[in-house]
Amino acid sequence: MHAHKKSDHKILISAATLQKRISALAKQINADYADLSEPLVCIGVLKGSIFFLVDLLKQVTVPLVIDFLQTSSYRSGSEPGEVRIRKDIDVAIRGRHVLLIEDIVDTGFTLKTILELFRFRGAASVKLCAMLDKAEAREIEVPVDYRGFEIDDIFVIGYGLDFDERYRELPYIGVYADSAGTNS
Repeated sequence: MHAHKKSDHKILISAATLQKRISALAKQINADYADLSEPLVCIGVLKGSIFFLVDLLKQVTVPLVIDFLQTSSYRSGSEPGEVRIRKDIDVAIRGRHVLLIEDIVDTGFTLKTILELFRFRGAASVKLCAMLDKAEAREIEVPVDYRGFEIDDIFVIGYGLDFDERYRELPYIGVYADSAGTNS
């Protein structure tokens, strides 16, 4: 296993800044869902959201259940790809309030598909909580109800985000050297 060299990347958002923002997001979620009669269904999108989801939900005080979804998208040329569900959720969401937790929103295609799927399945409400929002990369509109940080259209690593399955364990968000474009 190779150690990561600091020259591979530079820090974009420090660990302390991440944690401070996550605390603020948790407070907002606690206030918004304070009156729920049944647990909030929190669904993380694997794999990138896992660090964010854990740190966020440790501070959420409303009753909740946790589940996970994993997708992949296949593109041909410049056309948006077909979104495939690789791991579906196990909990029933009909009539339930759903909070989708994602690491990063860029083009919006995958998240729009997931949000529409949950609405089709009869969720009472579906809100999106994203750690990072690459608004300038957006090709299709997706409402981000809870946003950690808006970032430029750059390739980021750390805190769950990877480059070829590496760098997820970094406690901060870094910009990968010689990188530009989407994290799709």
